[in-house]
Amino acid sequence: MSQKILFQFDVDPQPSSFDSVVAVDAGVDRLFRYNSVEASGVESLVHGAMFTRGGDDLKNTAIFVGGSEVRQAEDLFEAVQNAFFGPVRVSVMLDASGCNTTAAAAVASVTKHMTLEGAMGVVLGGTGPVGRRVAHMLARQGVRVVLTSRSMDRAESACQEIVTGIGGKASHEHALEPAAPETDAAKMELLGRADVIIACGAAGVEMLAADELGSLKNLRVAIDLNAVPPAGIGGVDAFDKAKPLREGDGSSPVVYGPIGVGGLKMRTHKAAIAKLFERNDLVLDADEIYDITIEQMK
Repeated sequence: MSQKILFQFDVDPQPSSFDSVVAVDAGVDRLFRYNSVEASGVESLVHGAMFTRGGDDLKNTAIFVGGSEVRQAEDLFEAVQNAFFGPVRVSVMLDASGCNTTAAAAVASVTKHMTLEGAMGVVLGGTGPVGRRVAHMLARQGVRVVLTSRSMDRAESACQEIVTGIGGKASHEHALEPAAPETDAAKMELLGRADVIIACGAAGVEMLAADELGSLKNLRVAIDLNAVPPAGIGGVDAFDKAKPLREGDGSSPVVYGPIGVGGLKMRTHKAAIAKLFERNDLVLDADEIYDITIEQMK
């Protein structure tokens, strides 16, 4: 059997060492790493990957698209797919800055504690790549999602991008609502109706104070994805994993920190890389990676 070859296309000057280690741990035999890859110049790299093997052997080559600039990586991901010739193709995955695996692990973690269908969720700082994917995944599962930002224009733009389709899949327009609360009272009125809150804001910015979190009566699950102090949600430790906010209270909401969802994120990342080599025509983006995450929880 041919060796499993993974082409790592990274938009950054140095390919991610994190993504490289995960690829090796996922069982890749040979890892070819490319830096500063641009959408306009990727076609020859893709053709070199897909024209060197044929038939059933083609599934033993795959492409991973990564880097810290997610929007550039999204363009690169699309360009890779445009370079394929019908059935002559290889499987490809997008997870720039962990945008898909992190979002999937966060949303999947919520399902351990509550039913998503019909629930209300608030995505704090939802205009970034992880926030947009969290909102998309929640909406896909039937959650009524409010996506917040300090700017209503940015919140509306992010919602429109999600509706148009993260990963080519449209979300239900009626399930998404932009918000930019201008006062603490407005923010707390919104959060007071939430069953789940996931904070995806900029690093080092507290979006919800500990006392504010403790005052929310309807809340079931709160997840903070900010790993840089101060926490995005006050009172949530980076290592918290399904920790009751109020010890000894059976009705207490549970909280997760970024490392608390990190174990599931890592299992998902490895499983997704391994899955690339099952067929030669897989495209792993937000929805597909979320489904892999759910499988990892069984």
